[in-house]
Amino acid sequence: MKGVILAGGTGTRLRPLTQMINKHLLPVGKYPMIYYAIEKLREAGISDILLVTGKQSAALYIDFLGSGKNWGVKITYKIQEEAGGIAEALELAESIVHPGEKLIVLLGDNLFESSLTAYVKEFDMQPDGAKVFLKAVDDPRRYGVPVMDGELIKRIDEKPENPQSSYCVTGIYMYDSSVFGLIKGIEPSARGEMEITDVNNLYAAKGKLTYHILDGWWIDAGTFPSWYEATEKLREYPKINTGDGQ
Repeated sequence: MKGVILAGGTGTRLRPLTQMINKHLLPVGKYPMIYYAIEKLREAGISDILLVTGKQSAALYIDFLGSGKNWGVKITYKIQEEAGGIAEALELAESIVHPGEKLIVLLGDNLFESSLTAYVKEFDMQPDGAKVFLKAVDDPRRYGVPVMDGELIKRIDEKPENPQSSYCVTGIYMYDSSVFGLIKGIEPSARGEMEITDVNNLYAAKGKLTYHILDGWWIDAGTFPSWYEATEKLREYPKINTGDGQ
């Protein structure tokens, strides 16, 4: 299984800090935010990782993370020339994913407690389709909200005025290799972006979208309050072995 970390975007909600540096390189606890996504994948046995970022930040990531050798993983890079949505960024992974291969996608600003190890093994056993990860939140109107039917998701309502549940879809996704064909079949949304919710809903319409409800905490660290919260949660995170002697 391949791993994909999406670390682009403009980070407008974390300005002025993100006018100087990509938000995924901001410190959270002892480490830059991007460290945690790499560590979660490595811990789950994912050693082949693609990092997608914007052209303004690419050199920083390459200088900082290099090939991933210090982590025991292989990191390659793709550039999203302009912010065109999560699905557009994910499409850049098509060249590294073989037909029939599966992939796990993390948004770099989603920080969470759960290990992914068991879920990676479980999805490897799933014949095809996709899986998303859910978490109960206080105000689901800010997120994509799943409408569930047993073990499947019937559809995802994006930022609904009247949510059908208290759960949101987090920035952790698993897909089979058919995801790239589905991306090619969607159109930009009203805000001009290729929306991952549209891709997930195509899987849902086929009865191929499963889910798991995350244990432990989950934080979308894209605002100052959530960034501060993440720092508190991860202040005593165990040492990550990056081979730098620190």
